[in-house]
Amino acid sequence: MMGFKIILGLAVLATVLLLTECSWGTGKGNSYNYDLSKMSDLTKLYNSKVYQADRMRRPLEGMSFQAGLLSHSGVRVTLEDGTMWLVHKGDGYGISSQTVVVDARHMSSSWKIIETKNFRGSKRVADFVKAGGTDYSLIFDNCHDASGRMMEGS
Repeated sequence: MMGFKIILGLAVLATVLLLTECSWGTGKGNSYNYDLSKMSDLTKLYNSKVYQADRMRRPLEGMSFQAGLLSHSGVRVTLEDGTMWLVHKGDGYGISSQTVVVDARHMSSSWKIIETKNFRGSKRVADFVKAGGTDYSLIFDNCHDASGRMMEGS
């Protein structure tokens, strides 16, 4: 009986943790700092061809480990000029869309590659943003769902 209570307690704890925001609220109240602010630069990035995409995962904010869905994921894309950008989704990450693109130099060393695809320029950054989706839902459309859709096709 004691073993059942421990398992039940762990299941409840896992459920509570899973019901937290994908990155534990780092997007909430964001001041929205931008890597690119000129419309022409944004348009150029959005239309840039993606040659390689790495689906990546890191621990949630405040945690030193990751365990399956108790993590945050996104896709780091490499463009023709060799620059790398992270396309990822989270609650409160953006203004008109919760899928955002940030310079990969902002990524910590805790991000780990879990899948790599060579798209050979067949997709654009815009395709990854579109696949990520505009709206965030912890249960139905979170960072893991978005990064999985981004890696589809070739």
